Amino acid sequence: MLDETPDPSSVVPETYDGPILEIENLSISFFTRLREIPAVMDFSTKVMPGEAMGLVGESGCGKSTVALGVMQDLGVNGRIVGGSIKYKGRNLNEMSQEELRAIRGREIAMIYQEPMASLNPAMRIGRQLMEVPMIHEGISEAEAYKRALEVVTDVRLPDPERMLRSYPHQLSGGQQQRIVIAMALMSKPSLLILDEPTTALDVTVEAAVVDLVKDLGRKYGTSMLFISHNLGLVLETCDRICVMYSGEAVETGSITDVFDQMQHPYTQALFRSIPLPGADKTQRPLVAIPGNFPLPHERPPGCNFGPRCDYFQQGRCDAQDIPMVGVPGNDRHATRCLRYEEIDWDAPLAAAVEQAGTEKGDVVLRVDNLKKYYEVAASALFGGGDTRVVKANETLSFEARESETLAIVGESGCGKSTLAKVLMGLETATGGDVYLDNRAIGGTAIEDRGTDTVSSIQMVFQNPFDTLNPSMTVGRQIIRALEVFGIGKSDGERRERMLQLLDLVKLPRAFADRMPRQLSGGQKQRVGIARAFAGDARIVVADEPVSALDVSVQAAVTDLLMEIQRTQKTTLLFISHDLSIVRYLSDRVMVMYLGHVVEIGDTNQVFSPPYHPYTEALLSAVPIADTKVQKKHIVLEGDIPSAMNPPPGCPFQTRCRWKSEVPGGKCESEVPPMVTLAEGHQVKCHLSREILERMEPVITIDAAE
Repeated sequence: MLDETPDPSSVVPETYDGPILEIENLSISFFTRLREIPAVMDFSTKVMPGEAMGLVGESGCGKSTVALGVMQDLGVNGRIVGGSIKYKGRNLNEMSQEELRAIRGREIAMIYQEPMASLNPAMRIGRQLMEVPMIHEGISEAEAYKRALEVVTDVRLPDPERMLRSYPHQLSGGQQQRIVIAMALMSKPSLLILDEPTTALDVTVEAAVVDLVKDLGRKYGTSMLFISHNLGLVLETCDRICVMYSGEAVETGSITDVFDQMQHPYTQALFRSIPLPGADKTQRPLVAIPGNFPLPHERPPGCNFGPRCDYFQQGRCDAQDIPMVGVPGNDRHATRCLRYEEIDWDAPLAAAVEQAGTEKGDVVLRVDNLKKYYEVAASALFGGGDTRVVKANETLSFEARESETLAIVGESGCGKSTLAKVLMGLETATGGDVYLDNRAIGGTAIEDRGTDTVSSIQMVFQNPFDTLNPSMTVGRQIIRALEVFGIGKSDGERRERMLQLLDLVKLPRAFADRMPRQLSGGQKQRVGIARAFAGDARIVVADEPVSALDVSVQAAVTDLLMEIQRTQKTTLLFISHDLSIVRYLSDRVMVMYLGHVVEIGDTNQVFSPPYHPYTEALLSAVPIADTKVQKKHIVLEGDIPSAMNPPPGCPFQTRCRWKSEVPGGKCESEVPPMVTLAEGHQVKCHLSREILERMEPVITIDAAE
């Protein structure tokens, strides 16, 4: 079969002056027994040689479908029903399977969201990388190994020879994703498609991978189609952007044109719903996009965004299909809006209503020198051998007050979720204690806690799709929580309370009779919040509650949590890796690294120098969707160490760029003490106060702002 594959140079030219990728009026549909479902309609874009194009929009808008259309991999029920996709001037729709096989992987490569979907768990990394040029180019095994070594070095992995001998499970998530990038680059493709390549990664690893993708794009001259829902990431990675909504491109242009001179109401609404510097939960709240994303077979007439648009005109915007039109004076800038010349795009935002700040009450939760260790066998797979200790939490101390939002941030493996489990009673403390209203609960498992304690500390989970019982109605699931908490004397009382909870989370009462499968992700998360507040929770632990949601839905759910907090006087522990949203909604921030609290203070203190060196690196890694923002470039080298084998001395010393400023090797030998920099602001660091005071801001906004 492989012998029948033609040489790629006979399918497309090796060098080409025109667009590498040219998509014109593309329409893609999926066919079911009931109907044709149009997924992409009238979509056009161009990617020039060496150019990086960002494709952004909410889930379900058709971004990945466009990518699969380019790869000609739409499955049995997907079909291109109109338009063309040209690669180096040749229409991919008209190529034979043999011709497509010749250019897939060699000329056009794709990197998927989940790296393990692209790696064979039973094969060593080296063999998987070597297969690519051996199959596509027919080179020798020795030459393939040499190229694999070169590419693994290019993606900045430590000890490349050891990496090539490793199996995928022996690598961290960030290392796996770098290997997948290396695999895509093995045959030096002209076009690289990246489908949400950093979604599953920590923000510091994401920053390193994005840095890497940009460098490799320049080195190999590769054109890129970068699919993401993160506007900040697209700003840092791409030259141009295409915004999609409900299967259509609604705006496209250079990064500067679209970010600074947006010409479509949906683009404007997207930017209003993400927390940029200056957004504030009281003075400048986010504005959620009203209504819901339309299903593909229920799109409105005329403009797809019409029912959610502030500028909609009946009889005009819904009277005809809206074409893409060029914006005069800008670089290939186009919009799908009839009214773009009539709208005052610089008008001040009037929709956001200023909210009163919440008055902080007494201390509700106090954590005192909390330790949580796990014992595991040295050979966890077969048992036996010496037991080793995983230090998940190490001497954590903090307080949280009534009506306060305390954000807990840090990379995966830093101990955030372990802390949440101890607070919930799903784990018990190894040392120290947790006090709820001065009652020690850290050593009490959830089955031994009273109903009052259980209902007082509740949790909103990261993934709304996994937290609801698929075989029970929404109303029944909330009533079940009320029964467990002993609320209501009769079924009638509990049903009325359930309906009030639906009102609280702004869901129609009719949703009580719906099944979870009939709800969107944002609606499911609202049900999870209603259930958490069923027992009048004093403390809600929100573990990445909006990370699985679209940016427009994130704003609505965040606003909902803040509104409930104001009315219920709840203490919110907000666990997140997204420092943009942390800055927007938190009163205080606690930064964790390898089980330790390395910095704690109010939000302004933590986001301004002096920083703990780890906080400084975290802030530098956050992608910000604002062209006026300047960031200091700090990329953390290496991965977070294992909690089973932590480094001696300061937990952060293996990755710290300031370590040379501390004399006498103290960082490698002594755990730093907690140092108070100002009232309420503490860092765990050996750096002298003089050096800390010299630190410059990581994030600055241009004076022209």
